[in-house]
Order: sequence, then C-alpha cells, then structure tokens
Amino acid sequence: MTSNNLRLPRVRASELVGRGWLNTGGKDVTLADLRGKIVVLDFWTFCCINCLHVLDELRDLEAAHRDELVIIGVHSPKFVHEADPVALAAAVERYEVHHPVLDDPELVTWSAYTARAWPTLVVIDPEGYVVAQMAGEGHAHNLGILVRDLIAEHDAKGTLHRGDGPYVPPEPTSGTLRFPAKAITLPGGNLLVADAGHHSLAELAPDGETLARRIGSGERGLADGGPDEARFSEPNGLCLVPDELRERLGYDVLVADTVNHALRGVDLASGTVVTVAGNGSQYMVGASDNVLPADGTGSTAACLQKLSSPWDVAWVEPLGAFLVAMAGNHTLWAFDGEQGSVEHVAGTMNEGLLDGPLPEAWFAQTSGLAVGPDRAVWLADSETSALRRVEIDAGTSRGTVTTAIGQGLFDFGHRDGAAGQALLQHPLGVTILPDGSVVVADTYNGAIRRLDPATDEVTTLATGLAEPSGVLVHVDGDAITLTVVESAAHRLTRVALPARLAGQVLDTGAHRTQRPVTDVAPGELALDVVFTPAAGQKYDDRYGPSTRLQVSSTPPELLLDGAGDAVELTRALRINPDVTEGVLHVTAQAASCDDDPANEFPACHLAQQDWGVPVRVVATGDTTLTLPLHG
Repeated sequence: MTSNNLRLPRVRASELVGRGWLNTGGKDVTLADLRGKIVVLDFWTFCCINCLHVLDELRDLEAAHRDELVIIGVHSPKFVHEADPVALAAAVERYEVHHPVLDDPELVTWSAYTARAWPTLVVIDPEGYVVAQMAGEGHAHNLGILVRDLIAEHDAKGTLHRGDGPYVPPEPTSGTLRFPAKAITLPGGNLLVADAGHHSLAELAPDGETLARRIGSGERGLADGGPDEARFSEPNGLCLVPDELRERLGYDVLVADTVNHALRGVDLASGTVVTVAGNGSQYMVGASDNVLPADGTGSTAACLQKLSSPWDVAWVEPLGAFLVAMAGNHTLWAFDGEQGSVEHVAGTMNEGLLDGPLPEAWFAQTSGLAVGPDRAVWLADSETSALRRVEIDAGTSRGTVTTAIGQGLFDFGHRDGAAGQALLQHPLGVTILPDGSVVVADTYNGAIRRLDPATDEVTTLATGLAEPSGVLVHVDGDAITLTVVESAAHRLTRVALPARLAGQVLDTGAHRTQRPVTDVAPGELALDVVFTPAAGQKYDDRYGPSTRLQVSSTPPELLLDGAGDAVELTRALRINPDVTEGVLHVTAQAASCDDDPANEFPACHLAQQDWGVPVRVVATGDTTLTLPLHG
C-alpha cells in the first residue's frame, strides 16, 4: 500500500532564495545540490510554539533517515526581531536545529511555495517535484509513512542517492549558562536558574555568576532521580513552593519542563527530581487520549494528563493551587500538588486576544506569570505582545481576564505612554515591584518595561538587553535592583533602578506582521481545508466527529456569514463588500487512526493548525480559499 492519496500533482519545486544560510559551513544550497534526496522544507519562525513542536516532531524522522532525507528549515519571520540574522543564529543554536536553515526575511521562498501559516511542511521528491504540503503540527506519523514510501519508490527507480547531506554542525560553545530562561531567589540567597540550553537547573551564588551546583545531567530527556541522573528538556518556569506545603509535597521548587510537557518537583536538600504532572506526551486539542487510563502503578491523575509546553508556574492563593501558563495550547491550568490533580481553568485553546470570563478568553502562547499584592495574576501573553491581568475568585477557578497592554496577534512595537496605546514585542517574563507596579521582560525589544497600574502609564527602564526572558527584584532599603535573565547573552545582568522609578518614555514605532495578502472577491467565498489520511489510515470518528473547523475574522464585520464552529472542513463564507481588508482566522483539526480491524487499539493521530490569512477585498479577487492541512 502506498501514500499516493497524499500526493499533489507533479509540480517542480521552486529554488531556495533568501539572505543566507546557517548550518552549512558558509555554503549556499540549491535544489540541484539536493537532487536524489527526499527534501522536507520546514517553514518556521522561532517565536512560534507550534513551530517548536514541529522541530521536536522532526528529530526522530531526521535521525532515522539521515542518509536519504534532508530537512531544510526556511525561517520566515513574524516579528521584526526575528529578522535579525544574529537573533536567528542564536535561535538555531538554542533549539538545537541540526539541519540547514535558509534565512528568508523577505518571505521570498515562503511566497514561492504559497505558505500561509507557521509552521508549514513541503515535501520534495528526489527528482525535484513537490509531492505534499501540510500546515500545522501533528504530522510526524503521516510524514514518516510518506518518506518511507518515497524511499522505496525512488530506490526502485534508481533516483535515490544515499549519503551525507549539506548539514555542517556549528562550533560548540561553552559557559556556565546557555540560553537561561527564568530564575528565582532561594531561601538562602542563592539563585536557581532554569538553564534551558543545558537542559538542567543551575544554582548560582548571590553574585549571579559562581556556579554552586547543577541539578540535571545536562542531557535532553525525561528522567527522575538525583541531581546527576535527572533529565530535563528546555526547562523554563520556576516557582518556590509555599513553606507550609513543602514537607507535605516533598519538594521545594516546581519546574515547568517545557519540551517534556511536564511539571517537575525538586527537593533542594538532595537535588532529587520527580515528575508531578504530565506524562511526557503533548496534549493535542481534540484528541481522545489526552488523559491516559490508570496504569496500575498508582500514578496520580496529574501524571496521566497530557500537557502542552508549560512555560511558567506561580502559586496563586485565591486558587489554592499553582497556576500554569500552558503555552502550547494558549491556556492556563491549575495544578494541585496535594490532590495530585491538574485542570484546565482558562482559555478556549483558540489563539488570539479576547478578554472576558476565564473559560471564554483567548490567549496566545501564555508565557510569564507574576502575582501582584492584590493577588491578581499578571500574564505575559507573548504572541499577542500583550500584558494581561487575571483575577480569580477566592476558593474557585472562576474569574476574568483583561488586557492592560496589547493590540492582537499581528501588532507590536516599542511605544511607551498610555497603556491602551503602548506596544510590546513578544514579552516572556513579568514581575512585581514593591510599589505594585508591573515589570515586563519585553523580550524581542531587548528592554525592561514598567506599567504603573495607578496611572496606566508605561515607561522603559532599560534597553540594549539580549532577549530578556525573566526578571528578579532585589530590595535593599530604598535601593531596588533587578536581576535580568538575559537569555541570548547566556547570563544574568544587574540593573539598578532610579529612585523615582520614572524610566524613559520611548516610541520607536509600531509594526504589523507583513505577509502576502490574498485578494478575495466580495460575496461568497468557498473555504476548503484539505486533509487526506495517510495510507493505511482512516478518519477517527470513534469518539465523535473526526474533523472540526472554526472561522472568525478581524474585524468581525468582514464576515457577513460563515463564522463559527462546525464539523465539515468546507464552509461557504460571505465577505462584506463594505470592508476593504482584514484577517480571516481559521482553525482546523482532523483525527485519523490506523485502519486495521485486527488491531483493538489502533494508533491515532491529530493534525491541527491555526491560520491568520490577511485578505484584501477587491472585485477581481478569488472566490475560493484553499488551505492545506494535509495534502
């Protein structure tokens, strides 16, 4: 059986054009150089959590077929900062990308392959023809089937050439820290740092430089045990467990172990690490197996629940639990260590900026958490470049979210002044000053910003930092010092604040994500999301409908008809002729499983993607919009 049902009509692949190449030893790569290899183009941008998921999905496939397969990352940036070649080189190192990467800041190659979403995968056969295109994450299994079929087909034809590809590993780097993410102050005054690039925790002396000890072997993985045996995978958030809970829980620090999709507990006295939530697999929206059945070992409910890239954790007294920023599916969750339970408390899992009651709110890569003196939670919501405020009713998981700074998914910049007009660029960290004002690690602006809730004014406290991702506050009398986790500089940096906390008022301009615009005609627009199960698979409808399609628009008036949530992957939309431009927001999911009647427990897979398609309404525009989820 072959995967021909996934194949596109034979179309010659377009040349790979960009500003330059990484991981090739300084050489350019052409399609002619890749002839005889199966090529997977991975269109990504390093801010995007879904793109990072795909990088992890591709690792096993890349290792299994290194002689026949070449993966090429095509980096097509969303944010201005991501177009900086130095920042891109750092991201390639940070995320351990072990294949060539084309720097495509002008989206030339992106446009040539009609990519519409991050991430998008394009498969090119050994003869140089495009054979498949798929958007979103969750395609690893189907992609593996296609690659194996292409190997067999072209091996038989004599058009497959085995051997080394164009990847040249960069020179290794060394240092105490490598892309540190966040830090906390321990009771004795030392600092504990989530050393993401070293897949471990680094305990530093109060000077922020001297290494006292390391917890974790430094090898990427998920393993409990002592400080030399335990393994992490790109840990990010850290939270001290409240004093009264430490003895009962058996650990002192809770860690958001991001790429392991897990929460880990650390006993500081022994350095022992235990997994307290998550089972190492990613929660996929709409999947039927996000909660695993009891395994007979006495595992807590929290350890049977799949999570999705937890990025930060904070103890929230009104909740009576730890709040978890679940970046991978744009939500907030609550973890109760005593009950051994974890539950989803906020966010619909749609990506966007929408305030209101917690279950109805939209977030976008929830990243940094801090609790204010009034016990409200401040959230760095990175993909909307927003600072959000979450209020939780005492003793419940109910509450509301409001936006203090932020305009949406595609608007960002560096602008101080009134909070309603202020702009950030992909912030990842947040903390609280003694006066109750909020400090934001404005990561892609390389700045530390301050919001004074009393005046609703935003100022800049420091600039020129290399991707700050976390901030600690130190108070000594009237003097306040910030310790900034300067991630891309691999260090902690001290910043002394002025006595009056005035800061600067800066305005370096506003930006909007620039992507090719699709011209659509007013009136009826046929939306078609293409998905075809791989060979040997069928739609998985054992637990309900196997597909789901959600459609909305910005502004809402762009759509006269067709918005909402339904099962079918096709939809008739009606475009308002009185609206000249906007963005169509489309979310699609499709579940498939192995089609083998003899298998009582077939393996099942979920593909999903969010598209934000900029459109311009013109009389001569298209009347059909086709989005390839898998085809």
